[in-house]
Amino acid sequence: MSSPFQQNGRVVLVTGGASGIGESTSRVFAAAGATVLIADIDLARGEALAAQLPNGARAIRCDVTNEEEVKAIFASLDSLDVLVNNAGIGLVGNVEETEMADFERLMRVNVTGPYLITKYAMPLLLKSAGRVVNIGSVAGLIGVKRRYAYCATKGAVIAMTRQLAVDYPTQIRVNCICPGTVDSPFVEGYLEKYHKHEKEKVRAELNTRQPIGRLGKPDEIAHLALYLASDEAGFVNGSVITIDGGWTAA
Repeated sequence: MSSPFQQNGRVVLVTGGASGIGESTSRVFAAAGATVLIADIDLARGEALAAQLPNGARAIRCDVTNEEEVKAIFASLDSLDVLVNNAGIGLVGNVEETEMADFERLMRVNVTGPYLITKYAMPLLLKSAGRVVNIGSVAGLIGVKRRYAYCATKGAVIAMTRQLAVDYPTQIRVNCICPGTVDSPFVEGYLEKYHKHEKEKVRAELNTRQPIGRLGKPDEIAHLALYLASDEAGFVNGSVITIDGGWTAA
């Protein structure tokens, strides 16, 4: 009996694929047999990761907010079977604390980015009956204190996921993963920026915010992405799946 969730012979592109959840996703898909394209603004880090992966993995410099750059990337590809829209940034602040420039920056990366990537990936995905996995957040499903802009952008990612599934119900599959807080460079950057002198105290608070009592692990998110992109998930389409240690159930 063959192992489930295999991606043998498939080409998978992961945005923000060089670190955190993206890095784990790149590793998990490569281990499942895929050729992984690591699309990241940090090309050096992407190349270092690609050198560790099998099946001809390679890194591509990608600013997801740059339309011409994104367009050129997909014009250079012969095929694409799976797209993982993972690249994203965060911001702390309520509506009064959120500056216009910061709000627009989050919208560009977290919303315009997946739009551009998906738009220019579509011809290849339609040709391969491909799969799209969007990385959202529980912040798109519930209100998280002092995350006005972040909640807005992740709510948009969820809406875009469902809309695509309605427009292309038989041609491709599109699903969204909504993690809780995951132990990753994303969280480390948050702690360094906003809680530099109380990191361990705030880290403990982040752990207890999930009823399960700990942060998520990047590879746990990556394995859910692998499942959603697999043949075994053939009846899963337009779904928004939480992986949050019970946070949204509490």
